[in-house]
Amino acid sequence: MQALATAKRLGALTFAYDIRPAAKYDAQSVGAKFLESPVWAEGVGGYARELTEEERRIQHEFLAKHIGNSDVVITTAQVPGKRAPLIITKDMVERMKPGSVIVDIAADNGGNCELTKPGEVVEYNGVKIAGPLNVPSSVPRPASEMFSKNMANFLELIIRDGQIKLDFGEEILEKSLLIKPGVKNE
Repeated sequence: MQALATAKRLGALTFAYDIRPAAKYDAQSVGAKFLESPVWAEGVGGYARELTEEERRIQHEFLAKHIGNSDVVITTAQVPGKRAPLIITKDMVERMKPGSVIVDIAADNGGNCELTKPGEVVEYNGVKIAGPLNVPSSVPRPASEMFSKNMANFLELIIRDGQIKLDFGEEILEKSLLIKPGVKNE
């Protein structure tokens, strides 16, 4: 979702696809056009279930035309404890324009693209296919820095001249309150 939101802010036309209907609203909330799937496969707990052979065939036909028209494709589909589902086949990559890019976030588990080489960036017919490994490990430091900056900014709203001074007219403070003095919670 973050990649969609960032691309949209940079002016890109963004599209999203998922076999879970609930993902449609997430994608639309960040400005992406959702590609209506001919296959819905939501399983237990909101996770996707494994597709049948017929569903895979239908998904392939549907995605082939959309992937062929894309400049950047980011895949993230994974099944806990199993190989990542194969979504982008060699023939789909062959339909992409030279200079296009595929980022296969599922490379740790074999990848969603048939041509992904985990831990490498490969080129096929002018299309670059990146298979980064252990993507979550690249997040902790920036996430901690962002969180600490957010907390420092929040405390500046509360503490003035070394004293706690609550300005209930401050939108961020008001929206973060659980209780407010003088207001009976029901």
